[in-house]
Amino acid sequence: MFFTVFDVNRGRFFLIFFRRCKNIAIFDYICNMIHEITDINDPRLAVFSSLTEAQLRNKLDPEKGIFIAESPKVIDVALKAGYEPISLLCERKHIEGDAADIIARMPEADILTGSREMLETLTGYRLTRGVLCAMKRRKPLPVSEVCRDARRVVVIDSVTDTTNIGAIFRSAAALGIDGVLLTPTSCDPLNRRAVRVSMGSVFLVPWTWLETGPEELRTYGFKTVAMALEDRSVSIDDPSLKAEPKLAIIMGTEGDGLSNKVIADSDYVCRIPMFHVVDSLNVAAASAVAFWELCKRPECKGQGT
Repeated sequence: MFFTVFDVNRGRFFLIFFRRCKNIAIFDYICNMIHEITDINDPRLAVFSSLTEAQLRNKLDPEKGIFIAESPKVIDVALKAGYEPISLLCERKHIEGDAADIIARMPEADILTGSREMLETLTGYRLTRGVLCAMKRRKPLPVSEVCRDARRVVVIDSVTDTTNIGAIFRSAAALGIDGVLLTPTSCDPLNRRAVRVSMGSVFLVPWTWLETGPEELRTYGFKTVAMALEDRSVSIDDPSLKAEPKLAIIMGTEGDGLSNKVIADSDYVCRIPMFHVVDSLNVAAASAVAFWELCKRPECKGQGT
C-alpha cells in the first residue's frame, strides 16, 4: 500500500512507496524530487514544451541529445533497455497510479506534476496516459555491431514519415528482424511520435545510421534485396531469398520508392504478389509482410496475436 501527502507550503507531492522503496534514504530522495508545477513558464518544462525535435536531438553535440518517451508502458520498455531518465512529467493522479512503478525506478530524475488542464495547455494536446519522460540519447552503435550475429536486417532508405518509422520498428521487433539501419535522409526513430507508434520497440531492436549505401553490408556477409516493382523482381516467397543465410531487406520512401541505383546495386529485387490491380502497399504494411515471410524461424512459437 502507499499514500500521498500534499505539503501546501512547499508545493510538492510526497509519494510513499511502502512496497517499492525499502530503503528510507531512497524514499526521502524520491519525495524530494516530486515537484508541483503551477506556472507553465517554469524552465524545467522547456524540454516538454518549447524545444523542437531538432533541438532535442542536438546533432552538434549528440552526447547531450534527449528524446521524449510517452506513456508508462513505453517508458517502462525504455528503462528496461537501460535508457537514463532525466525528468518525468505527469498528471497528479498518475503519481500513485500508472506511473508509480516507473517513478520508483528513477530516483535521480525530477518528477514534475500538475493538473490535466495545465498539462494540456503546456503541450497542446492530451497526453497519452498522462505521462511524458525526457531521457538521454545514446551514442549511435557502429554498423558492425548491429550486423554482428544478425541474420536478417532491414535498411530504411529515406522514409520520412514518423508513423511509418514507428510501425516498421514495431513489426521488426515482433517478426524477427535482428537489426535496423537507416539512411541519413530517414526520420529519427527517437522522434516522439515514432517512439509512441512503435510502442517502445525502438528500444528493443539494435539500430543505427547507415552513412554509406546498403552495399556496405556486403562487408558483413549480407546479400541485399530491394523491395520494388521491376522486371527482374521475384516473388517475396521465392526459395532463393529464404535460403540466404544473411539478408538485408531494403525498404524505400513512401512516395518514390527506392532509387534506380539502389535497385540496380541490389543482389535481388522482390515484390509482394497482390490482387485487384493494386500495385503497392504503404511502406509500413509492406515491411510487415516482408518480415513475416523472410524471417520465419523455427524457434518462433507464435506467442503474439
